[in-house]
Amino acid sequence: MFLDKSKLALSHSNPKLTGEITLPSSKSESNRALIIQALGGDKIQLENLSSARDTQTMIRLLQSDEEILDVLDAGTTMRFLTAFCTASNRKTILTGTDRMKQRPIGILVDALREIGAEINYLEKEGFPPIQLEKFEQKSAKVSIRGDVSSQYISALLLIAPQLPNGLELELLGEVGSKPYIQMTLSLMERFGVSHKWENNLISIEQANYKAGDYRIESDWSGASYWYSLVALGKPESKIHLIGLREDSLQGDKAIVAIGKMLGVSTEFVSDGVVLRQKQSESPFEFDFTNCPDLAQTVSVICAAKQIPAKLTGLKSLRIKETDRIDAIKNELEKFGAKIVVVGDDELHIQSPGFKVENQTIETYEDHRMAMAFAPLALLGKIQLKEPEVVVKSYPSYWEDLEKVGFEIL
Repeated sequence: MFLDKSKLALSHSNPKLTGEITLPSSKSESNRALIIQALGGDKIQLENLSSARDTQTMIRLLQSDEEILDVLDAGTTMRFLTAFCTASNRKTILTGTDRMKQRPIGILVDALREIGAEINYLEKEGFPPIQLEKFEQKSAKVSIRGDVSSQYISALLLIAPQLPNGLELELLGEVGSKPYIQMTLSLMERFGVSHKWENNLISIEQANYKAGDYRIESDWSGASYWYSLVALGKPESKIHLIGLREDSLQGDKAIVAIGKMLGVSTEFVSDGVVLRQKQSESPFEFDFTNCPDLAQTVSVICAAKQIPAKLTGLKSLRIKETDRIDAIKNELEKFGAKIVVVGDDELHIQSPGFKVENQTIETYEDHRMAMAFAPLALLGKIQLKEPEVVVKSYPSYWEDLEKVGFEIL
């Protein structure tokens, strides 16, 4: 409905939000489960796979017999398929969009080379496109930095049981996004693969993934935008989100604790959660090392509610769909917020003069920029460019906003 427009005008005449929303499925769970299924075969059945473009791209490429696989802008797909095609000893070229060609993959390639892969760079050293030539396991031990992207680590873990000699993975330095690593290991356990994680060593023996069924949970990252909407709406706002679990494997469930600080209570019910507005706390400080995808959403909430904020653990945001630290700063300053970037991984936010006055928001080809800034339309009219970017993770986002009274032109 809205995806053929270069810009949307968003507003809301009565920001008392009420409604029931069925969230999209988790693409993080979906993409991991799809690799497990591809390695384990038809005996593994998956339900409720994500409709997000990243996951649909993964499905399409796993079924493709083409030599050149184009992941578009899907970072997880690029990294997981690099490891999967290596373990499958499949001669393949992996490429993507111009932005994908700027996102580093050298750390994963180095690790795969260390255990026996022959991989070549076709353009810039350390970046896609890459050509996978052949694989013969020469080592069952490999070291990899833990502070850049957990997706490199998960990619190796997913293929570890399929390697003839298994794998011992040594994580170097501080480990970021640990919940995503634990999600990977927990999903592997669901299909019969055990592991040992002692200090900085994760060991997985050679094994076969076993038969099983699994239903993908709704997406906690997608839920975070509804926490923002309730936080910025009128006090009587109440939203029922379908498909979330209290025992979730997803690290972005951290939004429950963050939401409590920023003025949103969470009640777990049989089919999901109910969100209500409450009193917020001030100032706000949080380390996003384990949930970096929440940083944009939280930055907007804090700025709009004029809550002084210190956000740390943001290092990985530099290599996402865009440089998210610069993007947050650029767009929030349009509303009068004062943003100080400290080093590579810290933002300080002050916004005593924050005003929404029909500003135009750039989204930088980044789905999370669009969805994080859209709730500001509860405070006044805004213009938002490239609305189609939401298809990457939450294709029905604009339709869901209309269900709770947003006017979208």
